[in-house]
Amino acid sequence: MAQLHAHPDQNGIPVVRSLESLRDLDGQSWQVVAYRQGPVGGPLILRLVGYPGKVRLDHPTSLQVVSGRLSWQLTDVTLASSALAGDGRAAAAEFDLEPLLADLQQNRPLRLQLRGVFTELPVPPYVVAEWRSLSDAAEPA
Repeated sequence: MAQLHAHPDQNGIPVVRSLESLRDLDGQSWQVVAYRQGPVGGPLILRLVGYPGKVRLDHPTSLQVVSGRLSWQLTDVTLASSALAGDGRAAAAEFDLEPLLADLQQNRPLRLQLRGVFTELPVPPYVVAEWRSLSDAAEPA
């Protein structure tokens, strides 16, 4: 079960994150990290990390999120991260999570789709609940 973790990053900026390992329908394991960097109300980011050498993610590629009849396209913001933009392994991608969380009114199961990488990565409701709590979660002390 995922949990929220609060800690300062290497520059002392507060970070609150939810970390979970999920499998896509092909059995590939993904590290799924939703985080807020900075104070309450700061930007919300979703990071997907595959096994380096086994997957290569091109940028920019939007992330399709589906829940029932609802659908969102999350913008790829990977290249805005100096750490990820310079990482030659290209096994991680980051997406703007705010448009999705602004629309969700309940903890619904989600299906993530990343064209050319995976057709479906199921996200259970308890993980969605954590994502929804990130925007106003307490900062690290």
